[in-house]
Amino acid sequence: MGFDSWMLDQLQQGLSGPCLRFYTWSRPTLSLGFHQQQLAPRWRELAAAGVIDLVRRPTGGRAVLHGAELTYSLVQVAATSRRREAYATACGWLQQAFAELGLPLGFGAARSGGGTQRGSCFASATAADLVHANGTKRVGSAQLWRGSLLLQHGSVLLDPPPALWNDVFAEAPPDLPPLGLSVEQLMGCLETAARQHLCAGSLQLQPLRAAERSQVDRRAMGYRREARALGLSSTSPLASIARATGARAMPSG
Repeated sequence: MGFDSWMLDQLQQGLSGPCLRFYTWSRPTLSLGFHQQQLAPRWRELAAAGVIDLVRRPTGGRAVLHGAELTYSLVQVAATSRRREAYATACGWLQQAFAELGLPLGFGAARSGGGTQRGSCFASATAADLVHANGTKRVGSAQLWRGSLLLQHGSVLLDPPPALWNDVFAEAPPDLPPLGLSVEQLMGCLETAARQHLCAGSLQLQPLRAAERSQVDRRAMGYRREARALGLSSTSPLASIARATGARAMPSG
């Protein structure tokens, strides 16, 4: 997720245009929203036992369990400064893709901050989130703004593992209708919809150049130094949070 923050930096400096990125996770990982203050004791225990990793997102929102899901990050110039409308604009391509799969999604209706007692992003569905007709949440999204520039993170649930979900959040995962396609096939559908809906159809596939990869690697080294400066050992659960974006493990505001 430090790479996603770097993408926003590139856009802010005029070194790149809008960018959309998809990725999955090699290990079960819990990402915390940038301003999320509470680190549940069981999360520390699970991280210390090596069951999950912990990272800190540069975007807001509540905790997301990454594993049987697809993560996306979108950086662009926001079409509007109104947050609710910005989510609607930035999620249109997701709605298009799922409608074409026969699984239309609408926006949630819960108030912002719902489900905060449990700390899970998927404990409620706000106007930032996409849900099925029965109210089950499929996509959770969160944002970081820099002036008119926007980084939006999202988690598309595929087949969340019940046992691990219960271990992390002390509840069952959302009961989602099956997609009936692989992660690769879903990514293809999403990419097609994104090219049609985002940036006036100007999105292009561009691999990371060697110089850009070097910049990302240097940033990662900086995050490790930040963790050491905070007095965190490399094996500490809080150290993994600090390494994610360079943010302090538990931000002050």
